[in-house]
Amino acid sequence: MTSQRPDRAAARTPRAVARTSAVLAGLGAALASAMGCVALRPYAEVRRALPAADVLEIDGRSVHVEQRGTGAPVLLLHGFGESTYAWRKIAPQLAERYRTIAIDLYGFGYTERPKEAEPYSLDGQLRLITSVLDALGVPAAHVIGHSYGGALALHLAARAPERVRSLVLLDNAAPTYPDSDKGLILGRSRTFARLAKGLALRPGPMRRNLEKAYFDDAQATPEAVGAYLDRLRIEGFLDAYKGLSRTPRVPRPPLLYSDVAQPALLLWGAEDVTVPIEKGRRAAREMPHAELVVIERSGHSPMEERPDEVLAAVLPFLARQDAPPR
Repeated sequence: MTSQRPDRAAARTPRAVARTSAVLAGLGAALASAMGCVALRPYAEVRRALPAADVLEIDGRSVHVEQRGTGAPVLLLHGFGESTYAWRKIAPQLAERYRTIAIDLYGFGYTERPKEAEPYSLDGQLRLITSVLDALGVPAAHVIGHSYGGALALHLAARAPERVRSLVLLDNAAPTYPDSDKGLILGRSRTFARLAKGLALRPGPMRRNLEKAYFDDAQATPEAVGAYLDRLRIEGFLDAYKGLSRTPRVPRPPLLYSDVAQPALLLWGAEDVTVPIEKGRRAAREMPHAELVVIERSGHSPMEERPDEVLAAVLPFLARQDAPPR
């Protein structure tokens, strides 16, 4: 028996064909727009605009470091996709009592983007951090890390315990995060790399990322969106993303929270959907000398959403570490 199903090509009406063509054209235009020119500032231009005091030459590269205040050194390590801008609401107050040192890690902020992949690895970022401390003549510091920066702080404390006096971890990522596959598709093809660049560096996606990080969406202001984009739209963006998305060729033994012996204060946004509070409770249980403070009505970035509450916990903690032993 012959099939009575109509031929699909013949069944397409001119209107349906026109509608499909319009949809495809729209998708093509959206793809072209996403892949289109997102202007990246030449790094030489960025470098010229920075105060000379805010730039160190490390391994032949320009590294952006913001220093304020005097006293015991406090090192600030930002999260993934962030920069020293993330500390803008607490660094001035910290600097009234301490010497704050905020670093733009490789791939972020106003630090030069290397072309090779190794500097973006866990080992490369830790070497950057210790090299900055060495260049500034700082043998040891209190270390405050957020998210990805918190994971780096844990590794620094375990590998070079003499460099870390105490830890303040804000919604920190797991110790495995710096070595993990972050789901980036860059490098798998030139087309996907260009597409990801176009999407990542536009105001809409950046605003949505900030809204996910904040409990209060109103915190994702046009000013914040613009500031975060300004520090990402820099020559070397694709080199950085490729390097940051790589996983180690030889897996390393995992770092355990119990390996970190320094006094630690864990601050966690109660409404964090990126790294939920349960992760913080587990970390506080497993670290030998840790205490957990939950910041209410805050998401993943309490130092931006609730700076007063963060300072109210951090300053007494640091004071206790600096107090002479009884």
